[in-house]
Amino acid sequence: MAKPPPCFGLPGRIRNIIHKAVCASVYLFLVAPILVIIPLSFNAEPYFTFTPGMLTFDPEAFSTRWYRDIWDNEQWLRAIRNSFFIGISAAVIATTLGTVAALGLSQASMPYRTAIMAVLLSPMIVPVIITAAGLYFFYSGIGLSQTFPGLILAHATLGAPFVVITVTATLSGFDRSLTRASASMGATPAYTFFHIIAPLIAPGVISGGLFAFIISFDEVVAVLFLSGTEQRTIPRQMWSGIRESISPTILAVATLLILVSVMLLLTLEVLRRRNERMRGIGI
Repeated sequence: MAKPPPCFGLPGRIRNIIHKAVCASVYLFLVAPILVIIPLSFNAEPYFTFTPGMLTFDPEAFSTRWYRDIWDNEQWLRAIRNSFFIGISAAVIATTLGTVAALGLSQASMPYRTAIMAVLLSPMIVPVIITAAGLYFFYSGIGLSQTFPGLILAHATLGAPFVVITVTATLSGFDRSLTRASASMGATPAYTFFHIIAPLIAPGVISGGLFAFIISFDEVVAVLFLSGTEQRTIPRQMWSGIRESISPTILAVATLLILVSVMLLLTLEVLRRRNERMRGIGI
């Protein structure tokens, strides 16, 4: 006689309900601080707390003035431009180098694979402040401190490990017989890569690039060490705003960052499902 499933009967249903309640509580505990920021960003008063009018849902207590302040403030506009420029540039570099590294590490003939992988993943294991301090002293000696190229390379260093991981995971399910079949039909290695390998690993590459962009977009420690006035990013500007002049404009920017993060996470989920479908077809 087959063993009944764990959720069979009243005790199983009770355990299932308790399990879902615990998961929902943990999820709420993690997300609640983020959700509180969103209504506070529409506060008509320059406070970081809920006013009596907001608690009674008085329309006069809500305003979009702090969102308008973003576009009227040159410092915030420069920080937004810098964040996108540095983030996209760092993501491109990290994606390119990380994909090449993952392709090399996926080869069985690659010597010292474990040691090389450990070195490549070290930026995500070592505390960021240690990496930032080391980059600061290194860049100071070669003139890259407080420059856009130096900041882009630093962010690419922090984002490359995520590209290596995602592309390596994609290559783990790659059918090597496809490349051998391509070579047996006379295709060059370049043709095989761009027409066979690249389309199949594209979801992993794009996912890694998005991860690298998110890491760069949210990074503040490295920016504190390496940036100057002209290289301020959104997190750096938020840090300065909290220390120098507290304004709900920070909450409005944080809400926009939450929106961007949600959109990127949804994109990653779509790519993950597409990758699973492609790997299922390959099987």
